[in-house]
This record gives sequence, structure tokens and C-alpha cells, in this order.
Amino acid sequence: MVSTLPLIDRRDPAEELALPSGRTLHPIAGCGVGGTYYLCGEAGTGERSVLYADSEGRAALIGADLVEAITLIVVLPFWHDLAKGFAISELSSDLRADHPDFDAERDRLLQALELASFSKKEATLRLLTVTAHTAPDYLSRVSDDDHLPYELLFPSGPA
Repeated sequence: MVSTLPLIDRRDPAEELALPSGRTLHPIAGCGVGGTYYLCGEAGTGERSVLYADSEGRAALIGADLVEAITLIVVLPFWHDLAKGFAISELSSDLRADHPDFDAERDRLLQALELASFSKKEATLRLLTVTAHTAPDYLSRVSDDDHLPYELLFPSGPA
């Protein structure tokens, strides 16, 4: 069975990034399109949000913690396409056309990871809520002499 979920194919970031707050970024996974997922802050310091930075200089928080981020990715594997203005109904239809067994796969994965399931609408709302907290504290910057800031991946929230 072919998985519809992204696989961790690398952990090294495309660029060295820093947060304005000085909190550390720990790369935890890379995706096939050049983006990197980061845990923010040090272990043992409480809640650690998850930041995604793409290869085009955009970033967004995608989870208040790792559990929320993984759940959102499982429920909305096309979450980053929402930032491009695609409708969730169109993305869902395309996904199911390519992977008719997606719902069963998703449910098995959520159960195996002991994650709570929620609807696409609820997942989109959660994503919108967490991405709204990206700026200014989590808007990453390139760690060079100029410290150029990334742009918001979701400048006005998901479609």
C-alpha cells in the first residue's frame, strides 16, 4: 500500500534559521519539497511549538506542540496547499481521487499513534489559529549577517 503521508527523508535544514526571541530551533524533519519542520525551544521547557519553513523563504507555526502538528499533518496532508489559496474541498477531492483508501489509512495511523481525530473543518480552524501566532515571535530569520526575515506562509490564514 502506498502511503499518502509525507515521509521523513532528511532532517538537515536548507538554511540555518534563528527566531527573533532567541529560542532555539531543532530541525526534526524535512519534506520532499525542501521545507523543514522544527521544534522550537529547549527540551524540558514546557510546550514546544512546531514551525515549518519552506524553501521559498516562508514560515508558519503548524502546531502548538508536536502532537497537534502531527495530527494536523495526518488529517490535512495537503495543509501547505491551503496557503496557496486552494479550497479544502478541491484538495480533498484530488487526494481521494489519487488515494481512494486515504480515509482508512488516516484512521489507522491516528489509532496507531493514539491521536484524537477531528474533521477537516476543525483541523483547518486549528491550523488557522496556530498560524496566526507565527509573527512576530516565530517569524524565522536567516542566520547570516543581514538576518533576513522569512515571510508568513499564511499571511491572512488558510483559505
